[in-house]
Amino acid sequence: MKKAILLALAAATGLALASDFPKGSPEFKDSSPSALSAAKKSGKPVIMVFSAAWCPPCQAMKKDVYPSAAVKAFHDQFIWAYIDVDDERNEGAAKKFGVSSIPHIEFLNAEGKEIEKQIGGTSSEDFAKKLANILAKVKKS
Repeated sequence: MKKAILLALAAATGLALASDFPKGSPEFKDSSPSALSAAKKSGKPVIMVFSAAWCPPCQAMKKDVYPSAAVKAFHDQFIWAYIDVDDERNEGAAKKFGVSSIPHIEFLNAEGKEIEKQIGGTSSEDFAKKLANILAKVKKS
């Protein structure tokens, strides 16, 4: 019932569903296990974005930040995952990472250990700086 109401609200207000990404977005995995598996195979760090269709800051990040020119340079250097907190299959991952507000972004190494996290939205430029700092931390370890 809750999910039906949220989907109706999203449709009524014109919000994009969590799986709809603007052109130029990174390729997002849709679950924590698929992202962590890909990271182990590739050796790349993970950006795990916990989000929802009804969250205005989440949708602003999705529309303006992830596909931006500043962030595009980092698309291939990470495994990206977009985790819809309203999907019951993602409850375990949200609990594991202590998600209590969104957007909640976990930056993990290829083994799935937390490097850093970010709560709340930000600009494209600041997010790109954050990604550069994450990569520097990964290279040091």
